[in-house]
Order: sequence, then C-alpha cells, then structure tokens
Amino acid sequence: MQDTALESFRLFVVGAHLSGEPLNHQLTALNGRLSRAVRTAPCYRLFALPGMPARPGMIRAVASAGAIEGEIWMLPPDSFGRFVHAVPAPLTIGRIELESGESVSGFLCESYATAGCPEITAYGGWRRYRETLLQTLLASAAS
Repeated sequence: MQDTALESFRLFVVGAHLSGEPLNHQLTALNGRLSRAVRTAPCYRLFALPGMPARPGMIRAVASAGAIEGEIWMLPPDSFGRFVHAVPAPLTIGRIELESGESVSGFLCESYATAGCPEITAYGGWRRYRETLLQTLLASAAS
C-alpha cells in the first residue's frame, strides 16, 4: 500500500543542480520537477568550491549571514533516495531553513571544505556570482 502523503520529497538546490546548470540533468533524469524559486533564511554562508563542474558550498552560520537564492525540486521517494546516496563529499544533504520559515532537505557543505575558498554570500546566490564573474572576464577581454 502506497502512502499518498509521501508522493514526493522537496529538495533545495543552490548551485550546479539549478535549472540550466550543468548537473540539473541529474534531477530531471530521476523524474524531478521544479517547484519554485526560494531563498534561505539569512543564516547561511556560500563559498565557491574548487573543481569542475564549478559549484558552491553552503554552510549554516552561527551568526546572521545572508539569504541565498535557490530552487525547490520535487522528487519521487525512490529517486530522492538514489539522489541523496550519490551526493559526493564534502557536499551533504541536510535540513535547510527557508525565508518563509519552512524547513526542507537540501544541499549543505562540510565546513572544512570551505577553508581558503572565496566567500560569495554577498552575491546572494550562485547565478549572481557567476554572472559577475562573466562580466568581469568580458570587461577584461575588451580592454
């Protein structure tokens, strides 16, 4: 007997799994569907992690930090389990507090992995950070 209350799980994504980003196909291949764009509560810090594909790492801050833009994706229960099992360290799935007060599962990063990485919290999200990098590169190339 199927529990209809568990038809899908919510997953907050903040970087390479966002719509249009390089790893989004991992969600869509598991029958994930975009629910909505959201922001975290203002208690998170975002860092640009090394490696490819480019991705951020988000940690919960002890003191007030910033609200981070992301998306909520809906995944069937079996797909959610497969997805979470495949998340590579230092990333992890934990509870994320949203600006609305909701708590959902989502991407976090083990804090050791952010040592020496540029903090990008002030950009408010991965896409804004990447857009700023692109604009800087284009300006450098034009001069």
